[in-house]
Amino acid sequence: MPEPFPCPCSSRLPYGDCCRPFHDGVAAPTAVQLMRSRYSAYALGLAEHLRRTWDPETRPVPLDLESGITWRRLQIVDTARGGPEDDEGVVEFRASYRTEEGAGLLHERSRFRRNGDRWLYVDGDVLQN
Repeated sequence: MPEPFPCPCSSRLPYGDCCRPFHDGVAAPTAVQLMRSRYSAYALGLAEHLRRTWDPETRPVPLDLESGITWRRLQIVDTARGGPEDDEGVVEFRASYRTEEGAGLLHERSRFRRNGDRWLYVDGDVLQN
């Protein structure tokens, strides 16, 4: 049964039909779907999904989620490769958030690579707006 609330990734789909299967361990078929699921994991505080989908060569240890951030909206700006038949991909996104200090925007161009049947987040370049 689908989750009754909208997915945090701004897809306009119910969470249960969008990012939840990936949070439950299903492999995302594209880099952009993994990006959306990672954004939703930040929004929902699902650190284990972030660990599982971060390339071990670049994953920070420990992986701590910052408290006091409310993730508000995700906008996919651009993608390059990252499809079901690709081994690498890039997803550019803007993620709006709110903290005690006010509103903010993270604009990043993220790199992904496939390891077997799973996409992994490698790293990203934060862009100035």
